[in-house]
Amino acid sequence: MSSDFRTLFDPQTCIRKGLCPITDIRNKGNPLESHSLYFEQHGSGPEKIIFIMGLNSSSFAWLPQVNHLSRIPEYSVLVFDNRGVGNSGTPKGPYTTSGMAEDAIALLDYLGFTEPRSIHVVGLSLGGMISQELAFRIPERIISLTLGVTTAGGHIWNNFPPWKGFNALTRMMFIKDPSQKIPILLDLLYTSPWIDEKAADDPKGRTNREVEFESYARRLEITRPQTLVGALSQMCAGLTHHVSAQRLRHISKSIPKVTIATGDHDHLVSPHNTVYLKTHMEEAEVVIFKDTGHALHYQRPREVNAMLERVFKEGRERVRAEP
Repeated sequence: MSSDFRTLFDPQTCIRKGLCPITDIRNKGNPLESHSLYFEQHGSGPEKIIFIMGLNSSSFAWLPQVNHLSRIPEYSVLVFDNRGVGNSGTPKGPYTTSGMAEDAIALLDYLGFTEPRSIHVVGLSLGGMISQELAFRIPERIISLTLGVTTAGGHIWNNFPPWKGFNALTRMMFIKDPSQKIPILLDLLYTSPWIDEKAADDPKGRTNREVEFESYARRLEITRPQTLVGALSQMCAGLTHHVSAQRLRHISKSIPKVTIATGDHDHLVSPHNTVYLKTHMEEAEVVIFKDTGHALHYQRPREVNAMLERVFKEGRERVRAEP
């Protein structure tokens, strides 16, 4: 186990962590494209979960889910930093969601997560786009697929976020001072009534804004600074993403349990994208979190964690019922 990387996760639940040599696995010798993926596995249960995070965020953004699920004996929780962020390498860009999905598949192969119907896939935002590409490539391995606050994409001009989101992303890209960046981020990711309410179960009686500010400041403190190349290359992946209606139908029919989740006040990925996904993924379940923004897994951690546990269980039950 590598101890060279600082982490937000509990070392007591960590089974293994380190760097997956993506370039070596793919047998590509171009040094300009050489990169590795940083990963951590928490828990060693039979139900394997891979979490795929969104735009320019490291795996530490999965903290509420890892803290909860890694303490349940039946789960093995795998998180990793996408190319261009966190402790992973930053190969030359621009990136594509298909290329980032191939990274994730190489990581699964590296760790031995290769059995049929053996993994649950959870992706948020850009991670949900990557998850679509991954699911299209290896549907036979997947028990359940959860796509959160995401889109099937399309023409590049349709892939831009709503103006508030685009404006905030552009501003933050050139701000290095966390005290200036975090307030923009909080107003982007959360609903305005909730962010200024008293935080539930906070012993200090702070508002959600105060709690989340401290949380993001801690994440930024221990996460390796992202390069401009990494940030822009990941943005290109989101802007060029497109999974056709035909491929969506194939994914939906090929995986036992598919769930599409969104908040109803999302300034980064409009909720109408969930409606589109459902139109072409008829077998999928839709979950809408009321009065919730883009960061639904932080704003509604208990509800999201409960949803995931239910989805994992229903997926496994459907696998057992297959002839």
